[in-house]
Amino acid sequence: MLLDTASLYYRAYFGVPDSVRAPDGTPVNAVRGLLDFIGRLVQDHRPDELVACMDADWRPAWRVELIPTYKAHRVARPHEEGPDEEDTPDTLAPQVPIIEAVLDALGIARVGVAGYEADDVIGTLAGRATGPVDIVTGDRDLYQLIDDTRGVRVLYPLKGVGSLHLTDEAALREKYGVDGPGYVDLALLRGDPSDGLPGVPGIGEKTAAKLLDAFGDLAGIMAAVDDPRSKLTPSQRKRLDEAREYVAVAPTVVRVAGDVPLPDFDPTLPAGPRDPAMVDALATRWGLGGALRRLLATLQS
Repeated sequence: MLLDTASLYYRAYFGVPDSVRAPDGTPVNAVRGLLDFIGRLVQDHRPDELVACMDADWRPAWRVELIPTYKAHRVARPHEEGPDEEDTPDTLAPQVPIIEAVLDALGIARVGVAGYEADDVIGTLAGRATGPVDIVTGDRDLYQLIDDTRGVRVLYPLKGVGSLHLTDEAALREKYGVDGPGYVDLALLRGDPSDGLPGVPGIGEKTAAKLLDAFGDLAGIMAAVDDPRSKLTPSQRKRLDEAREYVAVAPTVVRVAGDVPLPDFDPTLPAGPRDPAMVDALATRWGLGGALRRLLATLQS
């Protein structure tokens, strides 16, 4: 089981009231919500291995170099050296180090790699897996990794973190008309304002799906642009022709990396805390006793 951790703690943050606070008044709603969500995932799905994948760089330079608008609207403060600072709610940012400390004390593997997003870590781990993989994320970009033959599916939170939609190839085809790899082409054609991806003007999701159904993939669509006999409408041909520069680089930006240089780590789901004393200290300091007791009871059952 691979967790898109930032996606999940964002959902926890907005799904759990900010009245949930530590003894000193610090909000810990994202921490508490994430711990309860992990406990529920373990209880319901019983994974052998679990990895909390992290954004060591939420806006990698190699993606920005290709598409400068990539997540540009989310930059709070740019930095010449190191990742730009993301615009994050004031009461969420201080909770992230607490989340990291709690996961480490529990012994739940936490993996982030400089220069890469959590999506890239997930893509690399999913590609290396020898057994079934459940990816837990609120980010549709990871639909591209779905692969029934390898048992890779996405568990997508529908409301907060309380209910999950199991997305496999059948669900993907029913909703979008594409398979996992085809979702990359659909996404880049459609664009995604939340990621600063412009897409091809005038080519929305439904039109993108129809084009992919007619011509197979992005390469087939662009070949059709050059074929006067193809059944593209004049406006589609014009829009796609004008978007060639974007279409040439967008696949590299949208496709998750599969070759991230991962550190050594143990993904085995712990049966008990790695550092019991630290768990107790964190529980006391941040008022997490109940959430940690529930999670530990689930891990030990």
